[in-house]
Amino acid sequence: MEVRFAWPSLKSVLHVDPIFAATSAVPSSVAVTTPAGPSVLAAGGESVPPPFSVSALVTGTRLDSWLALGLVLAAGLYLYGVYRLRIRGDRWPVARTVFFLGPGLGGIALVTVSGLHAYDTTLLSVHMVQHMVLSMVSPIFLALGAPMTLALRTLPQAPRKRLLAIVHSRIARVYSFPLVAFAIFVVNPFVLYFTDLYRYTLEHAWAHELVHAHFIMTGCVFFWPLLGLDPLPGRWPYPARALLMLLSVPFHTVLGLTIMQSSTLFGGDWYPSLNLGWADPWDDQVLAGGILWAGGEFVSVTMLAVLVVQWVKQSEREARRIDRELDRQEARQRAAESAA
Repeated sequence: MEVRFAWPSLKSVLHVDPIFAATSAVPSSVAVTTPAGPSVLAAGGESVPPPFSVSALVTGTRLDSWLALGLVLAAGLYLYGVYRLRIRGDRWPVARTVFFLGPGLGGIALVTVSGLHAYDTTLLSVHMVQHMVLSMVSPIFLALGAPMTLALRTLPQAPRKRLLAIVHSRIARVYSFPLVAFAIFVVNPFVLYFTDLYRYTLEHAWAHELVHAHFIMTGCVFFWPLLGLDPLPGRWPYPARALLMLLSVPFHTVLGLTIMQSSTLFGGDWYPSLNLGWADPWDDQVLAGGILWAGGEFVSVTMLAVLVVQWVKQSEREARRIDRELDRQEARQRAAESAA
């Protein structure tokens, strides 16, 4: 007989109570991290994560992971670069700093360092939120922050030459080529969710953390050539970039609808084995597919709007450049006529 539990009510969301597993056996390899710390569910174990709540996002924050250290280091280096520019009298747009530190690094921290991480192996919907932020939201704002341009303007001559050599290397040219980046970006989630790889990441914490890093790198590889302000080789014109972004929309729709309509649970019996009395794995999987579907379309439309704005600004700069060149030619012509 199949038993399903309803999604938690508003009362249960606003109040955190410890939930204990049923007496049914749980695989000995299952391990869940709760806001209070790691909890291993051995065979016949009792403790499971408490119901998802807003307060858990704050109380479950952790600062001892390698990703948290990397975020702090990246933010410190970026701010140091901005400080170096200001010392020598150069300006750096405030918007770039806000984009890079706020939705960029801050978005990554929100889904990996806050208490949300405690449920990324417990609820597929939470994992899908992480997927969207790490691969489609934060990379956009990291690209708009132009960290490579900042580094090129502040690094000494020798490190700057090495960075330029990396940017213009054969590997960088291949991975930053829009069609290659598009293929990686589109194929990546299908390979993860429709193979045994996803179950493996649930069972091994190091693999799960590696997937987070992979999401970030995949998003950067795709969005940097399309939206980024940094100097990259082989950048496409804006109409081609917009077309490529439009082509990515159906893939997110197909993936989201497939997850919503799937007759099997992703991760096999992982989620049912947790025996969560406050969440139904089937309903949560439908919610996860809806998050991916709606989120993918929203991000795609937003990115198209950003591309249009960049396109218009580039056209205005080009028009001003042409006007200045025409003015200079006219001035030279009048000077030549006066001299004659």
